[in-house]
Amino acid sequence: MIDTGDTAWVLISAALVFIMTPGLAFFYGGMVRSKNVLTTIMQSFFIVAMISVEWVLIGYAMTFGTDINGFIGSLDKIGLAGVGMNVLENGTIPELAFVAFQCMFAVITPALITGAFAERMKFAAFAVFILLWAILIYNPMAHWVWGGGFLAELGALDFAGGLVIHILSGVSGLTLCILLGKRKGYGRTAMIPHNLPMTVLGATLLWFGWFGFNAGSALGANALAANAFVTSQAAAAAATVSWVLVEWRFNGKPTILGAASGCVAGLVAITPAAGFVAPLPSVIIGLVGGVVCFFAVAVLKEKLGYDDALDAFGVHGIGGTWGAVATGLWATTEINPDGANGLLYGDSHLFIAQLISIVVAYALAVAGTYVLYKVVAAFMETRASEAEELTGLDIVEHGERGYGRSVMAGSPMLGSFEDSSEMLANTVMNINTQKG
Repeated sequence: MIDTGDTAWVLISAALVFIMTPGLAFFYGGMVRSKNVLTTIMQSFFIVAMISVEWVLIGYAMTFGTDINGFIGSLDKIGLAGVGMNVLENGTIPELAFVAFQCMFAVITPALITGAFAERMKFAAFAVFILLWAILIYNPMAHWVWGGGFLAELGALDFAGGLVIHILSGVSGLTLCILLGKRKGYGRTAMIPHNLPMTVLGATLLWFGWFGFNAGSALGANALAANAFVTSQAAAAAATVSWVLVEWRFNGKPTILGAASGCVAGLVAITPAAGFVAPLPSVIIGLVGGVVCFFAVAVLKEKLGYDDALDAFGVHGIGGTWGAVATGLWATTEINPDGANGLLYGDSHLFIAQLISIVVAYALAVAGTYVLYKVVAAFMETRASEAEELTGLDIVEHGERGYGRSVMAGSPMLGSFEDSSEMLANTVMNINTQKG
């Protein structure tokens, strides 16, 4: 029987998760150089449209259709055939409300990847790759964990997407940025965020929308949703504090970019655990998440030398990994009787299942992204040329400019200045303006 309160909450949560992808566009858009701001925003905005169509046509059927040997859903629900106004099995909401809610998850997941290859991938190749990735990587993984697949049978728990969303997108992003190669001048010239207020606005929208992301995954207006809401807030706040403190200690100054990154890291870390752990462990999860993600961004990336432009792997890949492990430690049936007890509650089965699932997610992300990239690269140009990078993809790919003149902002500790030639041109322009 349909419960109107539960239905209202799930639909509101779907709207909250929807706003996260435009929020991500602002978050990422503020962190790139001004000549690439529209390209970066366009990628997230276009994904909202493209993946929504894919989800209705085939994505929902592949993910939540009748299970085929634990690996994929059948196409019995292709084009949402037969979904109608039926009540969700074992639920209290219309299945269409669940379709809408899960659609927003399918949308934001590939959008997260774009932060890794920012400022250097051509739009046509991006669109084809993302569509194939959604169909052939996201949909199967979501089925394995949420649609009755073999990882669900194994006992893996992922309340709102640590495995399915954050590990999958973060590791895929790392793989893709390595395959594409580094941006021109990376490691030699500064590439700092051009508009930090935009980034903070994006982080705020992400934090706000994340309540629908996590609490909405309870699929009802109930105590479990309240728990997920509180654990999400606690972890985000704790990670913000820990990131800023460790950044302050190592770099000498606390930055707003660090605070914004920290809150997202905490939200990523708590996502798989939000409906399985109590509030106190969520604080610990957030504190540790902020620290490990900071070191992934500030130390690991520099040591290994890969150009994960906006730290999709450092925040989502590493944060999601820690969250999946933490779920295996602190999950308890006292919070969610449909879950399991973790290692710290006397049961090792869940912890082992989480580790296996992490390995599966990493393997699928690396192998799947590699194969898809090679297929796309065989038919079209994927990487912008050095001249196109210098000009900026806003003009080259879209024929638009975000601002009347180049804008620079941010901390040199976390990025760098615009390309030297562009800096020189802007300096001359400013001098002439002042003389005039």
